[in-house]
Amino acid sequence: MGNRRKFIRNSIFGGALLGALPSLSAFGKKSPISQEPGAPIVISTWDFGKAANEAAWNVIAQDGSALDAVEQGVKVPEGDPTISSVGYGGTPDREGRVTLDSCIMNEKGDCGSVAFLENIKHPVTAARLVMEKSPHVMLVGEGAQQFALAQGMPKENLLTETARKAWQAWLKKSEYKPIINIENHDTIGMLALDGKGNLSGACTTSGLGYKMRGRVGDSPIIGAGLFVDNEIGAATATGLGEGIIRTAGSHTVVELMRQGNSPEEACRLAVERAVKKHPDTYRDFQIGYIAINKQGQHGGYAIHKGFTYAVKTADSLIQVKAKSWVK
Repeated sequence: MGNRRKFIRNSIFGGALLGALPSLSAFGKKSPISQEPGAPIVISTWDFGKAANEAAWNVIAQDGSALDAVEQGVKVPEGDPTISSVGYGGTPDREGRVTLDSCIMNEKGDCGSVAFLENIKHPVTAARLVMEKSPHVMLVGEGAQQFALAQGMPKENLLTETARKAWQAWLKKSEYKPIINIENHDTIGMLALDGKGNLSGACTTSGLGYKMRGRVGDSPIIGAGLFVDNEIGAATATGLGEGIIRTAGSHTVVELMRQGNSPEEACRLAVERAVKKHPDTYRDFQIGYIAINKQGQHGGYAIHKGFTYAVKTADSLIQVKAKSWVK
């Protein structure tokens, strides 16, 4: 109980100071974060992970669960119409329809997933409902939407005016040429270690911009876009889903941690495996992984430069520039 009181006290104190703290970056060095092993931590992909982490930390600081934290955290970018790669405001497919993918996993190994979901703003909540209110792990398409509506989630139009205009402009040439780190599929994956020492994770995206109708990436696939093992650690992925699926990326990262590798080294080895699987094409796409272990150590690694992830602890919020395979 003493440690928990200390954690909550530090969380409140840290939250009060947060606005005065600078945004730090780690350039291929050890993270500037220093805390007791096993202390709570939240990490998530990309720059929009900072706002998501703060929402997640509000749950952790109230002695909430990692599962609740990751759900509330990723709902922030899901509901932000200015983000073109997650949820509301996401880039549509080639037919101008926004379809969403998401999954969630707790410390017990329970998991839920939705894919090819339309008209539901928060697919992570739908995924959790699949986990908790259905006998299944994954629902897709019309079935996933029907289930979400039956559970009381509202039906909403997710195609914003900005996204609609961008799609109409794209239709003039209908060319798909991804650019590294701005491929319109910058997934948010989030991992959390709570005050009870439990891990959970969530992953959510609107997928490849202007994808073929029906395309599903790694984000809703347990073991590809996300994997949690409460004995070892957790990992999540971002980037080109096809490349992540082919190597069961997040599960691979967790198994590499099981072998004794640090989170960063496990992410590096998983990226190396993806590079070897795609020797002729890996320079044309991005894959990035982040991971945490049971001690609260974190790490990330990507094929290309430019991948960042956010880290939140009781007294700091930083943005880390991950190391990359291509220097």
